[in-house]
Amino acid sequence: MLSSPVGVEIDFIATGGALIEVRTPDRTGHSANVVLGHAVLAAYRDQSAFLGVVCGRYANRIAGAAFALDGVRHELHATDGTSCVHGGRRGWDKARWQVRMRRTDDADCAVLTHQSPDGDEGFPGAITARMTYSLYRDGRFEIAYHATTTRPTVLNLTNHSYFNLAGEGCGAINDHLLHIPSTHFTPSDAQLVPTGEIAQVAGTPFDFRHERPIGERLNAEHPMLRAGRGYDVNYVLKTTNSAELRPAARVRDPQSGRTLDILTTEPGFQFYGGNMLDGTIQGKSGTRYAQYAGFCIEPHHFPDTPNRPEFPSARLDPGQVFTSRSLYVFGVFD
Repeated sequence: MLSSPVGVEIDFIATGGALIEVRTPDRTGHSANVVLGHAVLAAYRDQSAFLGVVCGRYANRIAGAAFALDGVRHELHATDGTSCVHGGRRGWDKARWQVRMRRTDDADCAVLTHQSPDGDEGFPGAITARMTYSLYRDGRFEIAYHATTTRPTVLNLTNHSYFNLAGEGCGAINDHLLHIPSTHFTPSDAQLVPTGEIAQVAGTPFDFRHERPIGERLNAEHPMLRAGRGYDVNYVLKTTNSAELRPAARVRDPQSGRTLDILTTEPGFQFYGGNMLDGTIQGKSGTRYAQYAGFCIEPHHFPDTPNRPEFPSARLDPGQVFTSRSLYVFGVFD
């Protein structure tokens, strides 16, 4: 467990590096877990909802479960229709990561490492990956990725925690207030695969440039809302790769007063409203997670980037180093 003097605590396990608890105070000082998690730890080995885990080698979708690199076609495993989602049948979310704890003057840290062999789930290159969880003294939580490869490949990593700022098991998140400063998103088709277009959020239900409740326009007439049974959309933060941290989203819960700000170096992120939760998962509190029981903000490269050369590249070559950072800032408001 990682802890901070301001009351933020992070608990995780080696399987998938899953964040199983994130405890943070509300406006009265009462601390509660704000991420969804399985009641039984063994469930993380075979889950399909990706609660709390790292997703890789390629987070989100690769259309047709295949991509070409330098003229060579690489066949993957289709796990959602015809798409490969979050790395395949046994992606990095199922891997048992090696864990080493360390403490600095500024933070409690956990360094997780994983060796992925050449051809793992159809992806080329043997990858050495490192994921560092850092909980700073002021309560900021950072996830930093570092990876190298032996062959040209594609790589896209994210954390798939479901947040409910009212507290795990406290009902739907549709009254949470969401602010997303992004002006553009990537439209997707009926299979939730990007069309290749980068469109403006203005005039769509995906416009959260002014804070509004998540559920306010959940029933709006839009084909992407129907296809995803709610929000499952990739927002554009930048169209080039850079190490600059940018604000992705801010979420506030009027009930508890908790807030969450997420910043990332990634070019985009997926906002997912827990649409496919259906009551079959029993949570840590004993509650079964119904639809919209938690939301995900998944910083990453755009979906299907290996098949979309117009998107910021997810390619990683030998001699290069993949790096990525995402920062989670917890707070309260009156």
